[in-house]
Formats: sequence, structure tokens, C-alpha cells
Amino acid sequence: MGCWRGPSTMLVCLLLLHPPPLPACPAACHCSSSGEVDCSEHALREVPQSLATNTTTLWLGYNFITVLGPRSFPALPGLLLLSLTHNRLGLIHRQALLGLGALQELDLSNNYLTVLTPETFLPLSSLVMLNLGSNRLEGLEPGVLQSLPQLQALLLQDNPWVCSCDILPLWRWLSHNREKVQEKNLLLCRVPEQLNQYPIMAFGNESFRQCQETSLSAWHYIVFLTIGPFSFMASIFFCTFTGSITVVYHNLRRDPHCWRRPRICRGH
Repeated sequence: MGCWRGPSTMLVCLLLLHPPPLPACPAACHCSSSGEVDCSEHALREVPQSLATNTTTLWLGYNFITVLGPRSFPALPGLLLLSLTHNRLGLIHRQALLGLGALQELDLSNNYLTVLTPETFLPLSSLVMLNLGSNRLEGLEPGVLQSLPQLQALLLQDNPWVCSCDILPLWRWLSHNREKVQEKNLLLCRVPEQLNQYPIMAFGNESFRQCQETSLSAWHYIVFLTIGPFSFMASIFFCTFTGSITVVYHNLRRDPHCWRRPRICRGH
């Protein structure tokens, strides 16, 4: 009976009896009131765009997503966990993950990723766990991992790692962050053949001694490319100048009178 004391009180009572509807849920997904959205195993080829802003967990595994283009996700300021495992993902645009600044766990395992750029994960300043296992990564730029200041757990197992001098920066990062690398014993070389199945974490500084001695930085190549043409032109000028001096010297020795009496010599 107390609900009829006034308009404002009546409105509160109506809201209690009829709570506001939950945000719309994508047709191919199952959504819970806690913010968990499960879109797994629905043959999706792209990320649903009608996701509620209060989404905290998003399951997109076992679909057919091949590319994450620019801004593939709507603004999800509260998203903490994103799983894209077992898709056909081969490319992630450097702006694909914008708007996911709160994300803490990202699972990209069992896909076709071959290359990742440092800009890819820049928006994920809160990321704690990253799973890149079972992809086609042959190497990984150290900048990719350095852009994740909060990273505590990294999985890289079951990738066809090429253990050449190019893997030295990654090995250094892994060596300095051993406590963050999960499944260390599954981080194995695939190429070259003589190192197939050799654990990357088993390498030591002496393994890369030749690489450190012979590797040149970009600055060295710039200097070489700059000095080369100048030294070539300088050598041509020097040879021409030296040849001219030699010719003049021989002419003077052949006819010394021409040097003393140039007017007479002009008449010959």
C-alpha cells in the first residue's frame, strides 16, 4: 500500500517489479547477466558488433575468423578476457584491438599467425596473460613483448621457430623474463634441421657469439652506403688529378724550352 504515497515512490516500485531489460545479445551468442558472452562454435567470420558495453568475458573460439581489421571490436571498456582460439586467424591489424584497454587475458592459440608487429598490442596496457601457442610464428620482434608492461604469463609453444641469428633478440627477452614464460620445455626450434626439436631456452651466450661478432646495425649499413659512392668519386678525382700532373710533368721534361719561352712554343 505504501507504493501509492507519491509519483516518485510509485516509479521506484514499478522499477523493482519490472527491472530494465538486459542489453541486446548477438543472435549467435549466449549472454549472461554477469557480462559473459559466449559466441563459440557458430561459424562466425567476424566479431559481432552488437556486444553490450558491460561485456567482461568474450568467447569467440572455434569459428572461421581469418582477419582482425581496424577496430574489429566495439568499445568494450570492461572486457577482461578475450578468447579467439581455434579460428583461422592469419592477420591482426595494428589497430584491431583499440578500445580494449582493460583486457587482462588474450588467447590467440591454434591459429595461422605468422607475423605480429609491436603496434598490435600497444592498446593492451593491462594485459597479464598472452597465449600465442600453436600458430605459425617463425620469429617474434622483441618490441611485441616490450609493449606489454603488465605481462606476467606468456605461452609460445608449438610454433615453427627458426633458430638463426634473427632469434637472438627474442632469446634475450626470454632469458631475462624466464618467470613469465610458460611451458618452457615446449619452446623448440624447427629450423635449421640440425637444431630441430632443440629447446630455445637451452641456448647460452656462447651459442650466439658469432652472431654478435658479425651482426651489423642499420646505422652501419647507412654509413657504408653513404661512404661507398663518395669514396668512388674521390678515387676517380684523385686518379684524374694525378694523371694530369704526370702528363704535364712529362711534357715539360720533353720540351723544357716551352716552359721558358711559351710564346715561341705556341707557334709550333
